[in-house]
Amino acid sequence: MSGHSKWATIKRKKAATDQKRGNLFTKLVKEITISAKMGGGDPSGNPRLRLAVDTARANSMPMDNIQRAIKKGTGELDGATYDEITYEGYGPAGIALIIETATDNRNRTVADIRHIMSRNNGSLGESGSVSWMFQRKGSLDVPKSAMQEEALMELLLDAGLEDLDCDDEVYYTVVTDIRDLENAKKALDEAGVAYENAKIDLIPENYIELEADDAEKVIRLIDALESNDDVQVVYTNMEISEKAMDSLNG
Repeated sequence: MSGHSKWATIKRKKAATDQKRGNLFTKLVKEITISAKMGGGDPSGNPRLRLAVDTARANSMPMDNIQRAIKKGTGELDGATYDEITYEGYGPAGIALIIETATDNRNRTVADIRHIMSRNNGSLGESGSVSWMFQRKGSLDVPKSAMQEEALMELLLDAGLEDLDCDDEVYYTVVTDIRDLENAKKALDEAGVAYENAKIDLIPENYIELEADDAEKVIRLIDALESNDDVQVVYTNMEISEKAMDSLNG
């Protein structure tokens, strides 16, 4: 909806000034290790690992770190064993939250998540309580300066394009079936079109618009969750009006 910012756009804008990214490499190492453990250490035959490595390289992770993480996943090097656990719940104003974690201590993680939620006007729910509101898709961002909307659609239609979100001022968001994300990346690579943030995403079927006060509370909660080393990513169905965004940025 024009004049509104979805969470992916909000998060991208925050990232430009957010300095609390000291745990980013920790999260990337966990994802690479888990991906290698599940699908093998060869990125060419393991799409999840390939995506994790691409993300790590895009964030300037040294190749030595990447290779060590892969070898820990395949068992060539000793390392922690991580379990993937997903938590669901609600934030301020009834916003839905899905919290994906990777942990070597389930008891510690659930206690930490519950504590963070309770301190920030959130609550954990049962499994399935909010996940029905989201669909798992592939997504990536293409700068609007790189190509016109019609040309981008034509380029990606045969590569599995399902939706092209044009609401953001700077980026198109390309949405595909998760099985077609690599096809979309390949089509863009072959056409010489730059893209960013290629990932498997959970996209809400519907969004809830918040005004500035409630949006600030939700953002504070998500920041607290993402500061925890066990939390890999947080998804929400929050949407903020541009007027509210201006107030938050003011």
